[in-house]
Amino acid sequence: MKKPIQTTSQAHPWHGITPGEDAPEIVTAYIEIVPTDAVKYELDKESGILKLDRPQRFSSQCPTLYGFIPRTYCDELVAKRCAERTGLKDIKGDGDPIDVCVLTEKVISSGNLLVRAIPIGGFRMVDGDEADDKIIAVLESDLVYGELQHIAQLPRALLDRLKHYFLTYKQIPGEGKRSVEIAEVYDQPEALEVIKRSMKDYARLYGPQGTTTARSGRARGAAVEAKVARPAKAKAKTARKSRAS
Repeated sequence: MKKPIQTTSQAHPWHGITPGEDAPEIVTAYIEIVPTDAVKYELDKESGILKLDRPQRFSSQCPTLYGFIPRTYCDELVAKRCAERTGLKDIKGDGDPIDVCVLTEKVISSGNLLVRAIPIGGFRMVDGDEADDKIIAVLESDLVYGELQHIAQLPRALLDRLKHYFLTYKQIPGEGKRSVEIAEVYDQPEALEVIKRSMKDYARLYGPQGTTTARSGRARGAAVEAKVARPAKAKAKTARKSRAS
């Protein structure tokens, strides 16, 4: 039995947790919101604490568990794939971890939890000029959805419901139509490719093991303190030499 890693503080859900030993075929997903949430929760990137983003102002509610895959990042490689597959120009990543919807028959009452999920496809969503892929996955060992392997196996009504949610949840009446489209619905192989690219995008920015903002902050603070301390130490050393002579 593998000995668990001991920590003295809670891991950052984005940086402190791996996408899983079997990623991308089976991934760890951090769940932010569940279908019954009347408000939208979102991870605070700085602290790693789940925060209230906004109340659900209208009738749109996500029909599945919804969150992201830790240590992924939507940047150059994901954006390049989007441009290659759609022919769209000047596409960039949205600068967030890769979003994931996890299907399960069970009612899960609240987010802020980790689940193991199997990707079966995804939406190549483009928000303005940004790639904003949505991976569709099933909860591992789920009695209803757990054996699905392809997005085409999903009930058409559920797929349409997901499309409707993502095409409308950012639209606000009276503020003009937002440029959001689902440029492609892809199957499992492409979902795995997108996840691989997002993991590489993350590693290029944060390193393969990740880094927490808190740790980075402490490191920056220590560097500043050391920089300030060096001249003071040098002055003290010079003063001691002068007294000795």
